[in-house]
Amino acid sequence: MVASDRTPEISADELALRLQEGGVVVDVRETDEYVSGHVPGAVHVPMGQLPSRLHELDKDAPVYVVCASGNRSAAMTDLLAHHGFTAYSVATGTMGWERSGRPVERGAATPGPVTPSDRRISVVPIETPTLGDRSYLVHDGEVAFVVDPQRDIDRVSDLLGELGVRLTHVFETHIHNDYVTGGHALATSAGAAYLVNADDEVAFDRTPVRDGETIGIGERMCVTALATPGHTFTHLSYALEDTASGERIAVFSGGSLLYGATGRPDLLGPDHTGTLVRAQHASARRLADALPDSAEVFPTHGFGSFCSATQSEATSSTVGEEKRSNPALTQDEETYVRELLAGLGAYPAYYAHMAPANAAGPSAPDLSAPAQADPGELRRRIEAGEWVVDLRTRTVFAAGHLPGSLNFGLDGGFATYLGWLVEWGAPLTLLGETAEAVAEAQRELVRIGIDRPAAAATGTPEEWVAGTGHEVASFRTATFADLGQVLHHREVTVLDVRRADEHASARIEGAVNIPIHELPRRLDDVPAGEVWVHCAGGYRASVAASLLDAAGIPLVAIDDSFDNAARVGLHLVGPEAG
Repeated sequence: MVASDRTPEISADELALRLQEGGVVVDVRETDEYVSGHVPGAVHVPMGQLPSRLHELDKDAPVYVVCASGNRSAAMTDLLAHHGFTAYSVATGTMGWERSGRPVERGAATPGPVTPSDRRISVVPIETPTLGDRSYLVHDGEVAFVVDPQRDIDRVSDLLGELGVRLTHVFETHIHNDYVTGGHALATSAGAAYLVNADDEVAFDRTPVRDGETIGIGERMCVTALATPGHTFTHLSYALEDTASGERIAVFSGGSLLYGATGRPDLLGPDHTGTLVRAQHASARRLADALPDSAEVFPTHGFGSFCSATQSEATSSTVGEEKRSNPALTQDEETYVRELLAGLGAYPAYYAHMAPANAAGPSAPDLSAPAQADPGELRRRIEAGEWVVDLRTRTVFAAGHLPGSLNFGLDGGFATYLGWLVEWGAPLTLLGETAEAVAEAQRELVRIGIDRPAAAATGTPEEWVAGTGHEVASFRTATFADLGQVLHHREVTVLDVRRADEHASARIEGAVNIPIHELPRRLDDVPAGEVWVHCAGGYRASVAASLLDAAGIPLVAIDDSFDNAARVGLHLVGPEAG
């Protein structure tokens, strides 16, 4: 994965001080780099192995991640933080450590040139946690292939340069429904072969691939395409063989076999769902039969993506582990079909636009800064009915914001929910505290095909209203305990903006349910009077609160976990009310 703008970093000097208090240094470079010199005592876990070796690290101790210069360590620090570790990237890497005059250890393995038979195959995840997806860069130290790259291909190009490997092949498991691919642009820029199912109808030149075909990559890697319909009709998985051992060591399963789940079968419409769900069950079993239990499973979806039928907390798995736990492999077909279909909920409206965009062969995105809007232009855009989107956290937005602006914070499912709610193709203006925040939002948006903001502004709400005759707006926030107190002495509307399936399973008695993705067109359905709006954790409630506030509806935003509702005595109803 590639680092975010909020990766915690420390210097070599600070690392030396912190190590006096404990913690572990993890060196994520390749073996030959580690051998040539590393921070004394550093544990060697190559970048490609770290996702499957997280269990070896202690979550109660800080982890200091180091590479050569800071790029790989920043990416792996984000991975660790995503999985609950307290992690820091050493910004200048081992080079900075040496430049500061500190000693390095050398050895711990036989130095010298790495031959093809010695070279390890490494799988490096490139995570997009805001969409719940992973791409993969796989290499043998010399050549590489990539599976299911996201639109912002500079992350992949930077990683290729950092690793010093040459990209020869780009694989797509399917025509994606939840993001715009970077596959065509990446393959074109690198001069790599672009492998897409021969049966997919696309508007660009590709290397067609079919079930059973094998592709040799470098001297150690052989990839076999396996037809695994279910998420789509033309879905392919890719089995990776290490030719040195003759073993299939991994499978890139896209939207087929996920961790404890499978890809949802309903994205092509209700007419096909019944056929696809049964195909998905058969495809999962085909993979289980085709690979040894030790083979690692590397899915594209399943990390929060709505492309997954259900969600899992797992971060790594093998075929053997899935045989023991995955419903597609433990349940008979009828049970699997019945339970999976019963559990499907709504998915983002923007998905409808992804497959056509991907079949057209998307170009690389334009991430240059948008035009800057002054306060007068911001006001004109709001009064024209355009969406002006505040990227700040919900706490600071509630305390003060540009009247009429909407809050989709970068600290949550920004692209997913903005793409879901906004009228497709409508102009968007972005408000951020810094230019870096706006750039991060642009990167998130191009991944779902929203390419160019109409305008942007940075600074504070006071600056955004200056000279317009408007004051900074705000609204109250509260907890479920506060709601419990209020309900004792006055009547208010409790608005639940969770999905219908969430509301049905457990809800506050008397709450009105308008799912967040329906709210923009159902504001007239919100009862008159004071509204207390909640979701499961606070993010969707803040989006909803900003919509209500812009419409002039008096509100209180509940910024709290729904788990606390029952604990504070609110009366819950529903089969999972507890």
